[in-house]
Amino acid sequence: MGDNAPETSEPFDLKKVKYLVRLMKHYDLTDLDISDGPARIHLQRRGPELAIPASAFNPPAGSPLAYPQHAVAPSASPAPQPAPQEAAGPKTIVIESPMVGTYYSSSAPDTPPFVSVGTAVQPSSTLCIIEAMKVFTDIPAGVSGTIAEILVKSGQPVEFGQPLFRVVPA
Repeated sequence: MGDNAPETSEPFDLKKVKYLVRLMKHYDLTDLDISDGPARIHLQRRGPELAIPASAFNPPAGSPLAYPQHAVAPSASPAPQPAPQEAAGPKTIVIESPMVGTYYSSSAPDTPPFVSVGTAVQPSSTLCIIEAMKVFTDIPAGVSGTIAEILVKSGQPVEFGQPLFRVVPA
């Protein structure tokens, strides 16, 4: 993407604003603040996902840790960002991975998964664990609803933004 903005006589005309928005998208910026003499423009954008705030889930003391026995880190990244769903079928929210790592459906190989299709979840409900560099992070639902579909298998590598679950909102 070229870094030369269109030239105009106005400090912030529509063409320049559109150009700045394209730059924000290209470089994945969420906030841009520019001053040009007395003129100032501040642009903010949300990501492509529907942002639903949720607190990170911290397991109660004495609860089993993830495989193998390593400390479970509180979620340093925000809760997964549920994304809007296509118009076809019942309205669902897609829960995406907030990080790159390995997806685990349970806290240990011999324990049942945190959720299965049909499980009712609350915003703080743990859906899975994602391991990155030997740090295990609990991934909370971030929404209330019912698990409609699980899109990954335990042990599978996942990417940032990759859909993990479909949830029918409550």
